[in-house]
Amino acid sequence: MRLSAVYRPRSIVQELVYNLLRMQSVRIPYKQLLLRFAILFSIVSILVSCQLNRPPAEGSASTSLPLEPTVPPLPGMFQTNLLNPLDKPHDYIEETCRYLRSKWNPLNAAPGTVVMVILIRNINPGTGDLPDSINVVKFFELMDQLRAQGFEAINTDQLKAFMERNVEIPPRSFLLIQDGNQGADYYDKYFREYFMMWGWGITNGWISEREPDSALVAENFSMEYEGFVDHQARGITEDAYLSDDISKLVIARELQGSLEGFANQFGKSPTAIIWPNGGFGMRPIEAARQLRFKLGFTSNTRGPIMYNWVPLADAPDPQRPGLIPEGPIDDPLMTLPVYSPNQALYEIDIVRTIGKAAADVALSNKDAEYRFYEVVCEEEYGPMPTP
Repeated sequence: MRLSAVYRPRSIVQELVYNLLRMQSVRIPYKQLLLRFAILFSIVSILVSCQLNRPPAEGSASTSLPLEPTVPPLPGMFQTNLLNPLDKPHDYIEETCRYLRSKWNPLNAAPGTVVMVILIRNINPGTGDLPDSINVVKFFELMDQLRAQGFEAINTDQLKAFMERNVEIPPRSFLLIQDGNQGADYYDKYFREYFMMWGWGITNGWISEREPDSALVAENFSMEYEGFVDHQARGITEDAYLSDDISKLVIARELQGSLEGFANQFGKSPTAIIWPNGGFGMRPIEAARQLRFKLGFTSNTRGPIMYNWVPLADAPDPQRPGLIPEGPIDDPLMTLPVYSPNQALYEIDIVRTIGKAAADVALSNKDAEYRFYEVVCEEEYGPMPTP
């Protein structure tokens, strides 16, 4: 076999093959030819292997898959030592991306927006002490202090929108709840002045009695229509107490009865349930959810609430045996804590301090939360909203 004189090998491998073919054209003893062939074959194999394993040259396209971006760490939940050690903040929004987007949307409530829920059972016009009551002088002092420290009243629908979607409300807000049925004289005597001066309405835990006083209903309907009193459900019997030990029939009677009473007396569906006499449990809450209640207020005093931040207890407290642990139920929006008016008067400063600290911590964590959102959330949820 003769090789063309114009052929010129271009690589080492081609050179070896070229020489091998030349050897075949020259008469060489068989054994020497076989030995040379084996040596050349080994060299060719090694060179081919080296070429296959050689890393790609700089600027050449790589065939390896792109690396997944590292997920930045997300800061933990805001903590404070101004609460009872057993009252721990719980979150309730499962989608982290949705939470971050609502938290930092410039059209929503600013981080650190805080709400006091104040539950009034009775205002005592006299000088003597009555159970579950606040003296009228202290009540007026409470209202003046709320105003002086920059708090504004909100209603139940505003609180619901804030807690669910971080819709904007005043940075320091309070929801004032009057427990039980009262007439126009009572509301005019204690609350009308604040409504006229500052637009502060009041929420009422209305008992939907089976045979209500028609004059009382008419007065409350007028105040509801005016926007002065926002009526919400409180069952149908004054002494009701719901728990997991109560029959399904009684639970349905109190909750369904409230819905029927509101439809007949106020022409609306209540947003919230003020748990009658502070009693609640897993089964009553499940029933309330099925009936589309969105918020539930206990009688437990834990602290203020913020967006995706509700202080609850996971175990009984021997020092406070009357407070039912809410944590195991795992539904913070249906087990919201309240202040008694006497406690609220002395803890306004603490609530204000908690809100300020939460705002400061949020600001320090902003860059880290933005990085997390950019890497994990932006593709599905879109860019973070801007002003």
